[in-house]
Amino acid sequence: MATPADDATAAGKPDNIADAIDAIEETYDFLLAYAAQGREPETADPMGVRLYLTRAVDGIDYLGAVKAAELGASEGSIADATEALLAVLRDDAMKARAAISFILAQQAIGSQMIDNLNASIHLRALLTDIFLLDETLGEREA
Repeated sequence: MATPADDATAAGKPDNIADAIDAIEETYDFLLAYAAQGREPETADPMGVRLYLTRAVDGIDYLGAVKAAELGASEGSIADATEALLAVLRDDAMKARAAISFILAQQAIGSQMIDNLNASIHLRALLTDIFLLDETLGEREA
């Protein structure tokens, strides 16, 4: 039977924008469920929370390198506006990445720690940025 950790491992590093966004969104969904379990801090990782957090970092790193032209905004006001949004995303991503990296550096991770990460304004700002980006990408493809 597949576990959440198997799903995170199988996904690997993102190689496109959609995969990077999915990695972050899926990690957040997993973290919500993890936090709700009331798990005590543990050094073992039976649920795969470290794999998910690492996958989110990979997604953040990928998005941090994206340029407006890669999003279909190659010139004019849409390119300028897209680059401005990407600058905000990079700033929010850097802060969310720092919080995630801090959690990953801990010897033991538990539900309360993850719940505090979920509540972090930095993670929520990043999620809002990528929701907006994801929605506009869908509109451009339609």
